[in-house]
Amino acid sequence: MRKRTFWFCVAVVLAMVFAMGPVQAAERRFLSIASGWVTGAYYPFAGAVSRVAWKHLKAQNIKVTAESSGASVANAKLISKDDTDFALLQNDIAYYAYNGKMMFKKPIDNMLGCMTLYPETIQIVARKDANINSVADLKGKRVSIGPLGSGTAENAKQILGAWGMSVDDIKSQQLKASQAADYMKDGRVDAYFNTTAVGAAHIIDTCVLVPSVIVPISGPKADALMKKYTFYAKDTLPTGVYKGVDKPVETIAVMAMMVARASLEKDVVYSVLKAIYSDLDQVKKAHAKFKVIEVKKAMMGMSIPLHPGAEKYFKEIGLVK
Repeated sequence: MRKRTFWFCVAVVLAMVFAMGPVQAAERRFLSIASGWVTGAYYPFAGAVSRVAWKHLKAQNIKVTAESSGASVANAKLISKDDTDFALLQNDIAYYAYNGKMMFKKPIDNMLGCMTLYPETIQIVARKDANINSVADLKGKRVSIGPLGSGTAENAKQILGAWGMSVDDIKSQQLKASQAADYMKDGRVDAYFNTTAVGAAHIIDTCVLVPSVIVPISGPKADALMKKYTFYAKDTLPTGVYKGVDKPVETIAVMAMMVARASLEKDVVYSVLKAIYSDLDQVKKAHAKFKVIEVKKAMMGMSIPLHPGAEKYFKEIGLVK
């Protein structure tokens, strides 16, 4: 009797297993990477990450999706709310966010570093007929300092401050880079700030359509600015990038970087970074500025603690101990 009961139970279990059919494939997991305006360099980088991540992580059913956003400050706030998994931002903004300084009222400590990418050059584009040849010449002019909540806007305020000015000393507007470029072409602004990769499409377009200059950010006031804000470094905009810019222009730069929310699994972050660096040649094709991205420079200017997944990858390749 017990034997018959045992085999009956076995039969029932087997019937249930066969009735269930084959095990379903794991559900696809979507991860997001907050980037910036579609006309800048962040969005192409996020798109490239999306492509190489899917190529290498398809077997794990992990899909990274590029999302346009309001750039650095806005991206830090998205991370603070766990509204994105990865984000791109300037290293100075990352430091302020993590430590609750400047424009951040409290620390965003659920944001951890993944990698630094390339210098983001601070470029002041001005109409040639506006006679703006130095930062001091911006006084009283119509100037877009960048969108509210952007790293560009914060850089603009700090630069103006180094020259003894504030936004009250200019006719300030807060426009997206593409809008500022259109306004300048139409004669509605005299100049605009943009912290972005050298060779940004909207600046190239502006210089082709409107005789323009790139205003230098140099000299003792720039040196004092870099001493006060240690994330800034000297940079030089080369000739041949923008029409009419026929000699090198001294300026300053910050570093672009990628961060992740702290609660994102260690192995997921590790896998995404490994995918990026395994296919870095493909990533570099997405924008001219990405040519300088190298794994050996991934810690250069890292302004916040590393995510454990990034630390795991960099230890594996011998970049960190």
